[in-house]
This record gives sequence, C-alpha cells and structure tokens, in this order.
Amino acid sequence: MKENIPISEQLKKKYHKTEEVSNFKEMLYRSGDIYRSRTAFKRKDKNGKIYSTTYAEFKNDVVFLGTSLIEKGFLNKRIAVIGKNSYEWSVAYLAASIVGIVVPIDKELHPHDVINFMNVSQTVCILGDSKNLNSILDNIEKVENPDTIFVTFDSEAETNNSYDAFLKNGKQSYENGNHSFDEIEVDPDELRILLFTSGTTGSAKGVCLSQRNICSNILSTYGIVKVKRSDLFFSILPLHHTYECTLGFLLPIYSGASVCHCEGLRYIVKNIQEFHPSVILCVPLLLENVHKNIIKNMNKSLPEKYRTDDGNPFNKLPFFLKKIVRAKVKNTLGGRLRVFIVGAAAVNPNIISDFKDLHLNTLQGYGLTECSPLVAGNTDFFQKDDAAGLPIPNVEYMIDSPNEEGVGEILVKGPNVMLGYYEDEEKTNQTIVDGWFHTGDLGKVDENGYLYITGRCKSVIVTKNGKNIYPEEVEYYLNDNPLISESMVLGIHKDNDDDIYVNAQIYPNIEAITEYLKGSVPTKEEIWKLISDVVSSVNKKLPNYKHIKSFGIRDKEFEKTTTQKIKRYGNNMKVDKEDKNNNE
Repeated sequence: MKENIPISEQLKKKYHKTEEVSNFKEMLYRSGDIYRSRTAFKRKDKNGKIYSTTYAEFKNDVVFLGTSLIEKGFLNKRIAVIGKNSYEWSVAYLAASIVGIVVPIDKELHPHDVINFMNVSQTVCILGDSKNLNSILDNIEKVENPDTIFVTFDSEAETNNSYDAFLKNGKQSYENGNHSFDEIEVDPDELRILLFTSGTTGSAKGVCLSQRNICSNILSTYGIVKVKRSDLFFSILPLHHTYECTLGFLLPIYSGASVCHCEGLRYIVKNIQEFHPSVILCVPLLLENVHKNIIKNMNKSLPEKYRTDDGNPFNKLPFFLKKIVRAKVKNTLGGRLRVFIVGAAAVNPNIISDFKDLHLNTLQGYGLTECSPLVAGNTDFFQKDDAAGLPIPNVEYMIDSPNEEGVGEILVKGPNVMLGYYEDEEKTNQTIVDGWFHTGDLGKVDENGYLYITGRCKSVIVTKNGKNIYPEEVEYYLNDNPLISESMVLGIHKDNDDDIYVNAQIYPNIEAITEYLKGSVPTKEEIWKLISDVVSSVNKKLPNYKHIKSFGIRDKEFEKTTTQKIKRYGNNMKVDKEDKNNNE
C-alpha cells in the first residue's frame, strides 16, 4: 500500500528526465549546440545597459580562451581563477578546467593565503580581477613559481596578458586552424577541480573533485528541481564556492537557462529590479533579511487594524488584501521570482512557511564541498519546511552509530563524493571509508527518508554526565527572537569546576530593540535586561541540561566564512570573564 512506502522511495518514480553528461567540455558543446541562439548570460556594458550573450558566443569565448592557454603551454597544468562573480570568471573557470586543473580561490582571502594556495597547488597561471592580482604582485617574492602568468579581467588594462588579449589571440589561432582545444579528451574521473575550503572550524583543506563528481550533481539536482529554459538565475554567492558554481552557474548552463551576476551585496535590491530573476540561490542570512524587510514593509503599509508588533500580519488579512500584498511583494523582487534555493545552514521553517503563503517557493538543501556539493534537498514533488530534504538521485546517506534520539554522524555515498584531500592520503582514508564519506555533521533521518541536520561533530558540547548539547539547536531558539541578530553557543568551564556549561555569545539587533523601546536609543543596561529576558524565555523551551548558564553581548557581528557561516574558531571563540550569569 502506498502509505507504507517511504517518501524517499516514492520520489524515485518522479524524477525529471535528464540527458547524461560526464564532463564540462561535453556539457559546453552540447549546450552551445542545442541552445545556440538562446541567452546564456545577461550582462551590463560600461554605461549600465543590459545586453545578452548567447550560448554560441559563450562557447566560443571558452574555446578561444582555452586555445590561448594551450598555446602558453598550460595543458594539464594548474590554473587559478580569482575575482568577483562575472562573465569573465565563468569563461575562465570552464576554459581552465578543460585545459588543465582549475583552482578557484576566494577573492576575500588575505594575499598571503592566496599565494600559499598558489604555491601548494603549483599554479602556473592565475586569471582574475586587477585588484586581486595586484595584491599578489605586491608580494611577488613569496610566489614560488617565477614564471607564473597573471591574466587580468580588467578590459582597460593595456597588456598582452589581459583576458581580452588572450581571447583575441585565441580566436585568431582558432580561425587559423589551431583546433587543439576541440581535440582535448577530458577524463571525467581525474582531478580537474582543486578547491581550498576554509570551513567554520578553521584549517583549510584541498578538496579534489573530478568533472564527473560535479556533472553527476548537476544531473541529480535537475532530477528533483526542474530548471526552465526561461529561468534567469541571479548569482550572489561567491562563485569559487561549489554551491554557487555547481547550482548557480553550471546547472543553468546545462539546462539552457540564463545567468546574471550581482554587482555587490549593496546592489542586490537594485540588480533584482534591473534583471528580474526567477531563481535566487542564497544563504539563510540573506533570506532572513528579505523576510524581515517584507514583514516590516507590510506592517508599515497595511491599514492599522491589520498591523502587528510581533510577527507576520499576512494570515490575518482578508482574501482581497492578501492578493494585493502578494503582487506587491513579487514586484519588489523583480516580478518574476519563483524560487529561492537556500543552503549552507539551516533555515527557520517559519520563514519558508511565510514565503509559501506569498506564493514564493523556498527549497532548502544540504551539501558540502566534498560532495560537489548537494547531498539532500527539498524537491518539486515533496517538501518539508523543517528538514534539509530527501536524498538526491544516485546519492545515499546513513546515520553512523545513532544515539537514543537517532542522532549520529551523517555518512554519504555516491558519484558526487570527492576523489580525496589534496596530497593528504591519511586524511582521505580517515574520511572516506568503504566508499562512505564521513561528513563530520550530525543529523537524523525520519521514516520517510528526510534528513535533519543537528550540528557539527566538533561543536557538540558533551556534559560531565554524558549529555550531548547541539549548539545549533540552542542558537535556533535565540535567533528566532527579533531582538537578536545572531548568536553562537559554546561549552565553557567555570572556575574550580570540571563540568561544561552552556554560554551564549549574542549580537543584538539594535534596530529592533530601539523599535521595541518605542524609538528611544537603548542604554547598555536596557540591552542587557532585554537580552537576559530573551535568554530566560529560551531556557524555558529547553531541558535543564541545555540551559544557557551565562551570556555575553557582542558589539559587532561575528566573523563569517564567504557563505556567511559563523566561524567556530578564532576571535569568535573568545569569552569575556565579565559575561553575565543567567539567573533563571
């Protein structure tokens, strides 16, 4: 009987049909041929006017740039790409990964870290924004390869080593009969993408991915989330990260959709109005900000009788007003938006529910760089607001050594799992055992196959009597209160006591506190009092052993990774001895 079949099994009968590709060159040539005259990228010229670049033009640019890279002797060599999200970055990434091994590097890193990754990966060429390249050139004595070629994306640069010059020379060579790029045979199972991760727990690791790893992930994602050819993806998150690169760039290129790039975080609203995207990939922080603004504007513009001081007034509205509000919200988001794809951390299920009421689909997923990245996701067919989702096609997960609550480490198996860690066989063998990748994340799976993330193995607080406390669970309750912007929960020792206690580091939402106090600027004492009340109310929702015993108030945001996860190391871990004890 159908009701006894887990939803994860029902899903397998519903997948969207996909056309097999196993490497980027095959994908590029297929899309360049099938979608030839369709728009691949929406771009802006120097005057801010939007224009289209077709699939045929995109394919040609990759071929021409790749031809130049081959002529420079970079076949099968390591080629780095660094810079803001752009069309040039996208062309460089594909050309580099087909000609050799691409090394995408975070543009926000300190130049010394960038140079370290270049040295470790034995990079022979780096393509990027002038700003990033100049910061490396200022420290050129630290670059181990004296013959490293620097190729700038800056079109104003008058140099033979500019992106434009490489394209021009490549085009000339190609038209004169140099078709060496066309003749490249890509082994889908060898190292072609080398990524250095700086995760929330500190040490950077080199993740080795093959093109089959990423192509399998593209096909699996398409199998559960249909991408329409009319879709326009708005690229906000950094492209060097697999989440944005696989799902926000390569997936639409495989699908015949289009991509546009955000010009910077402060231009998000402006760019959405200009480009009218239909799909936005984001992290929970961005989604929360959009949600917050929608609720705020709703409470400002609605008749007074419908307004609410604490929360979403939408469900109290009469039918005709709901229709008007939905249309207004859709217009503020460009008029075409149909889906948010959100990952990198857990999302408050109330936000997903609120967006659903506004007829905006929000699909939450779970993934890791080592898994190219997606492992589980909510789908076109089945959705659960509080879950990370169901296993994607051809990927399976299991919970290792679950405790009495069913929580244990998440293990993953599938064609998306990395080749291993760069030049670290020991770490690779510890992490991939009998084909199962040990994620280091904690979670549980329900009877329908839905995955729930409960925390990181390393961040679990274990009390003296063996109780496990997952910081993310306590943080969820804290962050759910509008008076708190963000928080981080730690386990600390008290003087002369060998047990571990829960401490919360809190960054308050001063704007919300000011509104709460009816417009008066809050004093330090008022902030402490309000946050203390919030902590007490959170403790009432938790069993005694999980109670927050002390808390500190931060005067600035926590340091974050480029996907806006709070770093669980460094300055964020500092606890002030003056932190207040919470007298419950």
